[in-house]
Amino acid sequence: MRQVHFVAFLQAQNCTTLPASWRHPDARTDTYSPEYYQHIARVLEEGRFDVGFFDDRLAMPDMYGGDHAETVKNGIRCVKLDAVTCLMSMAAVTKHLGLGATYSTTYYEPFHVARLFQTVDLMTKGRAAWNVVTSVNDNEAKNMGREVHTAHDLRYDEADEFMEIVLGHWDSWDDDAIVVDKTNNVYAYPDKVRRIDFEGKFMSSRGPFTVPRTPQGHPVVIQAGMSSRGQEFAARWGELLFVVYHDLEVAQKRYKKQKELTAAVGRDPEGMKICSLFYPITAATKAEAEDKAAAYEKLPNEMDQLLLLSEALNFDFASKGIDQPFTDEEIAGISGMQTMRDRVVVEEGIKNPTPRDFMQVTGRGLLRNAWVGGPKEIADQIEEWWSGRACDGFVIGPTHQPGSFEDFVQHVIPELQKRGIYRTEYSGPTLRDHLGIARPEIGDWRHDAAAAE
Repeated sequence: MRQVHFVAFLQAQNCTTLPASWRHPDARTDTYSPEYYQHIARVLEEGRFDVGFFDDRLAMPDMYGGDHAETVKNGIRCVKLDAVTCLMSMAAVTKHLGLGATYSTTYYEPFHVARLFQTVDLMTKGRAAWNVVTSVNDNEAKNMGREVHTAHDLRYDEADEFMEIVLGHWDSWDDDAIVVDKTNNVYAYPDKVRRIDFEGKFMSSRGPFTVPRTPQGHPVVIQAGMSSRGQEFAARWGELLFVVYHDLEVAQKRYKKQKELTAAVGRDPEGMKICSLFYPITAATKAEAEDKAAAYEKLPNEMDQLLLLSEALNFDFASKGIDQPFTDEEIAGISGMQTMRDRVVVEEGIKNPTPRDFMQVTGRGLLRNAWVGGPKEIADQIEEWWSGRACDGFVIGPTHQPGSFEDFVQHVIPELQKRGIYRTEYSGPTLRDHLGIARPEIGDWRHDAAAAE
């Protein structure tokens, strides 16, 4: 029976995706301690969440003015820990919760990523997920030994080859390859372990891989691309999609389109779960929730937006006056999150927007479109979107941690369980069990890849 899926949107940093979150009076300040992440993990498992996954960047958002001073002073994502290490501290105190982390196809090697996440999957007994990103801006490039970030569509072309290598390595060992026959001195059957000998346009990898198959076959692949090229990439490779939709009708159309794209490359669209981001502010009553929302609005400042827009669009917003229009050349040269640029230029029809236009239209760094209400109001919206096939589930963005997750688990989860649309117990030990995604057979992805050519 179809049920709602929940993904917790986590950050291994001093704040959530909302930079003002650390200023919240109830936010914990020990965001670089194992106890912090372990507490969140226990809350999520109590709420029967499918998975918690860490977003990540490989640089501070310090492009604004070419300096990190405002970033550090304002606490705008200035502390960033290694996500996998934080994830493993959470694994130690949970038994069922899926655990995911972001690793970039632009700045890591595919063999390393394949080995890392396959090992995490073994150490968590089949609960791992890898969030595939192509990274965002030049500051990440500089931290990783390059001068500029790779162009948008080229990053995805490279990422396609990266995925072929990773999935090829994950399929290198048959499920029954290891026998550990001490009597006959056979640890594993050589003919059940293969090299991939991959040679592509951008990268290569030989093998043989050094990590065997896992309880769920291989980690779940999370993907969040929303540009046209990103949707193509997601259709080919993504198993759990992270999307951002604010309008129900738009969400229904895009959900349908993504499922159609997935079917067109030879995949079962029901084998892909699409989860839409929203930020809940909830309490025992709607009035209490509205009071919380009003208090939160006092926390952000203008710098939150300017620094995060500079990071996301790979453009120094300090180089322009707040009401100075971007030139045609500057707009065309934006190489960061192009869906964000297109919201302003294409959807809003502002041909030469100013920084203020970007701030107002995108709401970058601000809490926009929060779902505010008591248990019934939030559950009603969840059920409307889910039953209306706008999504298969939701990515829960916290306004502060751990309080947002605690409130959601305390107030909303019981209401959904009462309606019979959300689990009361986990359905199995692996993340694929939670999501209702089949365990992949060796070579399954190759049929998908061939259909995409």
